[in-house]
Amino acid sequence: MHPEPHDRQDVARMRSAHHRARTSLDVRPHPGGHEAWGWHGRTLGRPVTTPDGPAWLRLAAAPLDQADSTFWNGSRDAKGAISETVPRPRLRTIHDWNEPPRRYRAELYDHIDEHPVATAPTLTTNPNLPTSWWTSLHTALGTIATIPTDRHTTDQQYLDWAMPRFLGPAVDTRTPSWSTAHGDLNWANLCAPQLTMLDWEGWGLAPTGYDAATLHSYSLLAPDVASHIRSEFADVLNTPAGRFAELAVITELLESTTGNPLEAWRLPLCGSGL
Repeated sequence: MHPEPHDRQDVARMRSAHHRARTSLDVRPHPGGHEAWGWHGRTLGRPVTTPDGPAWLRLAAAPLDQADSTFWNGSRDAKGAISETVPRPRLRTIHDWNEPPRRYRAELYDHIDEHPVATAPTLTTNPNLPTSWWTSLHTALGTIATIPTDRHTTDQQYLDWAMPRFLGPAVDTRTPSWSTAHGDLNWANLCAPQLTMLDWEGWGLAPTGYDAATLHSYSLLAPDVASHIRSEFADVLNTPAGRFAELAVITELLESTTGNPLEAWRLPLCGSGL
């Protein structure tokens, strides 16, 4: 989750659009329900009450002239492609509309009782997750990795551009192998005590081991957890493909945190040499 946007007009606009979505889908805000904002206020979710019981309504907004179908259709595509054995909230329905200069998508999900392990992507303390949780995560990532898709979480063109820029010109940018990934496996998108995986908008092909590498990077401020991840996912991380995936993830972290409020993460997560 991210902070509420600073721009009060953006906050009012998204809340108004969320209200419109609730009206269109015949749902009501759940009393006392909290708001969950996405990056730069691009999404807004909150619990709602439906005729069939509690649910979660997530609203996304994007400029009409910026059609990124990979992220826009991620949750919809996941519903049809990813096995129900992978634990995630069930997507009930989608409602789209345009309100120039933006388009909106409302996604209604089943309510879940589990809560995110952390309120931010990074982990700073050990949540002491049970062995069964880790086993479920390992199984889920193994299932996801085998799903055929033409979607991309990241691609070779990006890696060819970004890796030399942030890791130095000598780095080998050739991806050893590609597998399907969740694409945003951080601690705000993982729930416990029963594993539930949130936020499927960016799933797709990535360097093999990408999800494990991502979670490892977001756990470096909790060394016990980072060590556990290296052990749990040694089958992918301790391979040439897995080591490349870690370099790819570090590159993305460096690029995404340069020149914005997340830049403070760079030293603790990536090291003083970067």
